[in-house]
Amino acid sequence: MTDQQEPIEQKKQILEMLTVSNEYCMFIEKAYDYSKEEILQYIHRMAPLLYLKGSLLPEIKIENPEAYERFVTEEVWENIFNELRNKFSKDDEFWFIDEVTFNGDEIAKGSMAEQLTDIYQDLKDFVFLYNKNTSDAILNAVAECRHLFHVNWGYKIIRIQKQVHHLLYQEFTEDDYADL
Repeated sequence: MTDQQEPIEQKKQILEMLTVSNEYCMFIEKAYDYSKEEILQYIHRMAPLLYLKGSLLPEIKIENPEAYERFVTEEVWENIFNELRNKFSKDDEFWFIDEVTFNGDEIAKGSMAEQLTDIYQDLKDFVFLYNKNTSDAILNAVAECRHLFHVNWGYKIIRIQKQVHHLLYQEFTEDDYADL
């Protein structure tokens, strides 16, 4: 079967995005089981993979946009956000340049917990909608995940990667590398 004939829901890049998204969501839902260090290590490894898989999603034309749904409730979002914020404690807030609204000299304050929970919401909605297992639901799930990667969670992954890298490796200095 050629790529042209392969049903959209069986395309390798979509199935891989679904798998990685589900893995991320399951981990985030159980953040209470992990230490801050374990969460940082997980995000350190998972964020680049999510970014790569998001960038590979195909463009899809939607014929029935009414089939799109959101599933993550405000209560679920708040519970996950609060758990992550408590885990990160003083390391939750960070400064960044917002590439979308940047006009030359503004920086913004962000929350790792908020960024990770927003990513969770977009990916969990993708997983739930895809798993409705109807053609319209799957097409809408993929198209919206791709769109949200472009305008929302793709930026957030990049911001998080930078902050996580800093938190994991801030103890190293240039002097540590002078001996190499």
